[in-house]
Order: sequence, then structure tokens, then C-alpha cells
Amino acid sequence: MSASSTEQVQESAVENTAEQATSKPSEENPSVQEAAMADENLDIEQEVPPADDPASRPAKKDLDGAGFTLDEFASLLSKYDYNFKPGDIVNGTVFALETKGAMIDIGAKTAAFMPLQEVSINRVEGLSDVLQPSEIREFFIMSEENEDGQLSLSIRRIEYQRAWERVRQLQKEDATIYSEVFATNRGGALVRVEGLRGFIPGSHISTRKAKEELVADFLPLKFLEVDEERNRLVLSHRRALVERKMNRLEVGEVVIGTVRGIKPYGAFIDIGGVSGLLHISEISHEHIETPHSVLNVNDQMKVMIIDLDAERGRISLSTKALEPEPGDMLTDPQKVFDKAEEMAARYKQMLLEQAEEGEDPTPSMMV
Repeated sequence: MSASSTEQVQESAVENTAEQATSKPSEENPSVQEAAMADENLDIEQEVPPADDPASRPAKKDLDGAGFTLDEFASLLSKYDYNFKPGDIVNGTVFALETKGAMIDIGAKTAAFMPLQEVSINRVEGLSDVLQPSEIREFFIMSEENEDGQLSLSIRRIEYQRAWERVRQLQKEDATIYSEVFATNRGGALVRVEGLRGFIPGSHISTRKAKEELVADFLPLKFLEVDEERNRLVLSHRRALVERKMNRLEVGEVVIGTVRGIKPYGAFIDIGGVSGLLHISEISHEHIETPHSVLNVNDQMKVMIIDLDAERGRISLSTKALEPEPGDMLTDPQKVFDKAEEMAARYKQMLLEQAEEGEDPTPSMMV
């Protein structure tokens, strides 16, 4: 081969090599760029571990020394479910009314049950008198879960607590209430106040009716005793009447009354529907062995009011202050009756003079 031919072959080889370097690489002969991209992808794969690579998970911790048992974990989870206890008041939804009670949803594992007798502090004929399906209201939890995981509920307990709060407030305000007599017994009469059973002792009933005839009557009443711990609610009809009457009466006033009862220590005089006491020492200036020797039941007489005690519901009376002469109640009671207003006016004047002179009231006015 000549020298020129040799140079042509070398130039052709150089051109072929340049063409191969600039042409599209084949699968058997990857280019430099593809090799670089492959190296870059390899670096990324090495930096990001596969999702199931154990190396991607946090190191396993030793739970044995954590001081947290499965029971404790279950207890913790239960707090996010419910944690009811007796005495709690919770909101619940009525979803079933049954013969013996109601099923209530309070968010517990199972529906809670409210017995019929716990539906109200008052007597009801049926659950529908108080509850309606889907109604939402407050319930009192009475007991722990039974063997079926069910809680017992009550509305009556809530009403009972609030009723005592109400009567305590009424007593504090010294309020006069009206209540219907629903029964009587040997000791007195029974009424209901805010759903609670109250008792009126016979000595605090002021009426001309027989006690048995008071059933269904509405009486004005004042509170004598409010004791939730002993479950005692005692009221007075007499105090309510006396207070009402006292608003129209004043010390020194003469009123007409009727003898309703006589005791060794004095007589009880009915003055316009309320009872006042004419003590034996206030009947006459003369000494009296027994009121029976001077007074009789149903006697009509004039008496003077000498004390009004609204707190105790007592009216104290006197005929001694109306005697024109000492002993007239024993010898001439009609004279005392006729001159009662005149003697009362004199008595008031005497008290006024004593007050102006700074003297204590006459002992006959003190009870």
C-alpha cells in the first residue's frame, strides 16, 4: 500500500471514531451521559432506603422497663370511652320507653336503665307523663354497672336535691307558701311542698274545720323546720295566719274574740281566724286559781292585744288591762266588755306618758 493510501485509511478511521462518539449510543455501548445518570440514580437509591427496610424504622425500645402494663393501657383507653360513677349528673337521650322503665343513651358501653319509680318525685301514671322518645335531659347515676355493664339512672334524685335547695331558700326568705292537704293523721295534716312531703302539727292548724275536713284544702303555710339530713319538713298554718293578721293588727288594739280552748295556764281566743293566748296572769288584776272559774268555751269577749310575735306566730292578749276596777272580770265581765275601748285608750295614753318620761312599760304589757 502506498503512503497516500495509508494516510486515507487513517483519516477514515479517525472520522468513523468521531461519528461513533457523536451518534446515538446502542444498548451494548452506553454513552458517557447515560453512565453519569446511572451513577446519580445509584447515589439516590443509596440515600433513600426502601419502605420495608428495617433500617428506616425507629430503633426498638425496651417496653419492659416502661412501667406501663396492658391493664393500665386498657384503663387509660376506657377514660376516653366513659368514666361514670354514682352521684354524677349526666346528659342522656331517651330512646325507648318500656313498661318498667326507660332506656337512656348516656354514651356508655350499653344503654342505661331508669326504673319507673325513679322518673319523678311526684306520683305519675306512666313514663310518657314525664319523658318523650329522643328527649335530651339530665339524669342522676344511682349505682355502679351491673353484671351486664348497665348503669341505673334517676330523675327523682335530681328533683329531690333541687327541692330541698328550694325549700331552704324559701325558709331563709321567711316566705308564705300555699299547699294542698292530701291526708291527715292523728298528729296533724300532710302536704307537699316542691314535691317533698311536709307535716303540719295539729297545734299549728288554725281553722274551725275538723281536721279530717281539711283534705283538698289549700292552706297558707310558714316553715318551722327544714332538715334534709333527717328528712323533716315541718310547717305551720297558724304562723301564716298570724302573720297575715298581724299586718292588720297592732299592740293596744281591742278585738272581739271567742274562747276556743281552756288550759290550766290560760285560754286560747279566736280573733278573726287566728288564735291568741290569754294567759291566766292577764285575765284579771285579782288572783285566779284556774281560767275555768272565769271563762267558758264559746264565750265571746273583748280582749286587748299586748304582744305580736311574728317569728313564733304568737299573739298575746289581755283582759286585765281592760278592767275599769281590779277584779271586774270576776264580778262584772259585761262591764269590762262595754268599757273595753275606753280603757284601752287610757292604757295607750299611760304607755305614751311612760315612754316620754323614759320609764319602762308597765309589767302588765310584758309577756
